[in-house]
Amino acid sequence: MPTLPLQNQKALVTGANSGIGEACARALAEAGAAVVINYVTHPEAAQKIVADIAAAGGQAMAIAADVSNESQVEAMFAQMLGAWGTIDILINNAGLQDDAPFDQMTLAQWNKVIGINLTGQFLCARSAVREFLRRGVVPEVSAAAGKIVCMSSVHETIPWGGHVNYASSKGGILQLMKSMAQELAPKKIRVNSIGPGAIKTPINRSAWETPEALKSLLTLIPDGRIGLPEDIGRAAVWLASDASDYVTGQTLFVDGGMTLYPGFATGG
Repeated sequence: MPTLPLQNQKALVTGANSGIGEACARALAEAGAAVVINYVTHPEAAQKIVADIAAAGGQAMAIAADVSNESQVEAMFAQMLGAWGTIDILINNAGLQDDAPFDQMTLAQWNKVIGINLTGQFLCARSAVREFLRRGVVPEVSAAAGKIVCMSSVHETIPWGGHVNYASSKGGILQLMKSMAQELAPKKIRVNSIGPGAIKTPINRSAWETPEALKSLLTLIPDGRIGLPEDIGRAAVWLASDASDYVTGQTLFVDGGMTLYPGFATGG
């Protein structure tokens, strides 16, 4: 039996050079996986993660690709498969915000967020699934032919005024994930999502950087603390491992209770 839950597995984490993606990549590597660090900007950050993983005895490489660009996604997968032969785990993490009041939101803002957050997940999942289907189950590696973890948000459930493009992308991820899971389960491919709540990352710095902002944010979190990227990394390892082999088509909310609608705790 493997001594590590992801030993001998090959993983790709999109948007992995900072924040949640970086935490997932590091956690998967600690669990024994060889990890591709996908990035678009800041190659030096991606290379530092690769170096850190290698220094700890793991295996990693960095590949640049815009996940909303079909040819770049296909080239990234070709490079990974050429180097490592296959893929076992995809963490569909790359995402961004480009916020505006609804009446002022431009089509460019809408298309940018939908393109990266939703279409990017489709493109990467499609390339991964093609390899999962080609290779099939290798029992000594994993009980599944492949595992996909889609990075969603509490906003696949909670509406978010002022962020319509972002919330729409996450609502789309919900149905993308569930529909893939339903279709692919007979092929022993598992697809799940993680729904982070408020996590301390650069994307939402304004929500936690000052004491006043943090106090306001914590009114939305029954657990009383902001999440850390490592909270998401641990969840990703579990969903990618055989410990969750009977779990597919589910969103695991890692949110300190934010989806419990805490405003109603005292009657609303």
